[in-house]
Amino acid sequence: MGITHLELPHFKNKTKSEIIEKILIQDDERLFAISEAMRIGVSEEEIHQLTKIDYLFLGKIKNIIQMEKKLSSEKNSIPLLFEAKRMGFSDKCISQLWSCTEDDIFKLRKLNKMTPVYKMVDTCAGEFESSTPYYYSTYENEDEVLPSSKKKVVVLGSGPIRIGQGIEFDYATVHAIDAIRSMGFEAIIINNNPETVSTDFNISDRLYFEPLTLEDVHHIIEKEKPIGVIVQFGGQTAINLAEPLARRGVTILGTSTDDIDKAEDRKRFEELLRGLSIAQPLGCTVTSMDEAVEKSAHLGFPVIVRPSYVLGGRAMEIVYSETELQDYMTRAVQVNPSHPVLIDRYMIGREMEVDAISDGETVFIPGIMEHIEKAGVHSGDSIAVYPPQSVSKKILDELSKTTISITKALKIKGLINLQFVIYEDEVFVLEVNPRSSRTVPFLSKVTGIPMAKIATKAILGQSLKSQGFDDGTLPPKDSVAVKAPVFSFAKLSDVEIALGPEMKSTGEVMGKDKVFEKALHKAFVAAGVIIPDSGTILATINDKDKEEALKLFRRFYQVGFDFLATEGTAKLLRSAHIPVRTIARIGQGEDDIIKEIKSGRVALVINTISKGKNVESDGFKMRRIAVERGLLCLTSLDTTEALLKTIERSTYSMDPL
Repeated sequence: MGITHLELPHFKNKTKSEIIEKILIQDDERLFAISEAMRIGVSEEEIHQLTKIDYLFLGKIKNIIQMEKKLSSEKNSIPLLFEAKRMGFSDKCISQLWSCTEDDIFKLRKLNKMTPVYKMVDTCAGEFESSTPYYYSTYENEDEVLPSSKKKVVVLGSGPIRIGQGIEFDYATVHAIDAIRSMGFEAIIINNNPETVSTDFNISDRLYFEPLTLEDVHHIIEKEKPIGVIVQFGGQTAINLAEPLARRGVTILGTSTDDIDKAEDRKRFEELLRGLSIAQPLGCTVTSMDEAVEKSAHLGFPVIVRPSYVLGGRAMEIVYSETELQDYMTRAVQVNPSHPVLIDRYMIGREMEVDAISDGETVFIPGIMEHIEKAGVHSGDSIAVYPPQSVSKKILDELSKTTISITKALKIKGLINLQFVIYEDEVFVLEVNPRSSRTVPFLSKVTGIPMAKIATKAILGQSLKSQGFDDGTLPPKDSVAVKAPVFSFAKLSDVEIALGPEMKSTGEVMGKDKVFEKALHKAFVAAGVIIPDSGTILATINDKDKEEALKLFRRFYQVGFDFLATEGTAKLLRSAHIPVRTIARIGQGEDDIIKEIKSGRVALVINTISKGKNVESDGFKMRRIAVERGLLCLTSLDTTEALLKTIERSTYSMDPL
């Protein structure tokens, strides 16, 4: 994140031999390693011999490095600035080379009438005239954007789809565009991912295929002069642009930048919750190792730690001791005053999720969802159920009341997503996102409420009451819907499959039925999960999970499963008079875990041991082998129980799944 040029800061301290070593690794940092090698004098010939990359491409990278050197030696040169912009250098990169601010470069270009023009994408390959309203920027002379007198609204997309931020925001963007056009405005999308529906040529009135950066977005806004910009349908990528755009005088439609900041800034949000007498887990912000150790001891382990500057829960972990905390702080993050780390007390409880719509006065809640997995598993990897199946009406009323209270206090106009944990029958707020969420498409489909369209109309001034909605929660229908994650672990080598705070799913599916177990079964099948109805379970369970796991093992045994287990788990099963065969750990016997998995005799793997980052651990190797052999491997006992419920219904019910 935050990279605006062909350069990675952490390569600056590496030696030539370390850079060469990185060049040989074919990963996402390889291009950066090649550019860094050129900076320190490695020749194109040497890089070609090492990589076999064609000289044409190496020459293009060399041109960029040479321009960097020119910019560093010829500061404030207007002709050189224009040449650099034509090559694609960002204002931010040039400002760093010229020791000034990004705004300084922007003002200098404006003063010298140095702005991009926009060309239409020729979708007809030159065979006949193309009229597709699909544009890209370039520093040339002729502009192909035709003037329009209609009032316009710009919607920011979410950019490239990646784990942690994806297609759910594209869904919201497309529905928002429909609402904008239905209200008589011209709808303009800025997004740079060709693999989305929002970037289809016939969705919006105009599409700008441009990076979602302050510089590129601002140029388009100056070109189109819209009544304002909607940022809440493009995920965190778009929300992050709200404040810098507003600082440059751009009108942000919907929730104000100050109220967005109240929700996103930890200190301001804590103050808001205290003023409303709403509980949240104790937490703190730290900027050094010593501070992290001291404050974590005060909070009490376990704690959830995460950087304050990432998406999708990336680099977020649960740590159980000071030793694990110190390992995390040195391995996973760069902590300093500019990049603080957030630490929260980890509360093990039932996680709930709410999506709401507000026009600044009325707050309408289409639905409340319950997560199958306990708090600590990223919401994008959890199985979500609507309506909740195991939560009292008292708690649901409290969730609704708290949602309305927070939403009104933040003066939300549009969508808001809230995540809660129910701990010892008390509601705690985990997180509030003043934007569209990944559950909006799911909730919209199961309730029949087109949330993004309603929210967009509210943003553009049409009240919720005029649209037929009042304060409160929509009563649930008589069916149950389950949203289940889809994973691609078999295609991603050396990726830890154990679920945790860092999001790993690459998609999601839905199952719907009158009965919870049936809906759950449909969701599992849609996600590609092969549900065994009998066979052998290979179990290795962490000591802290054994009491909970034993209750599930008894139920698995009752429906006809038998067991293989490592020594400690086998002892647990025998204590409950459940037959089990003990199996050796990896490398400790002829018939060890790996050999047994490869034999094809195992139907299901349940493992809650060693969920760390160590790819050499037995647990990691076992989970990887299971996934690569197409075996279902469960690392959460909550997910295990959910699967067991579908098996039990299939076994005991006269009404088959």
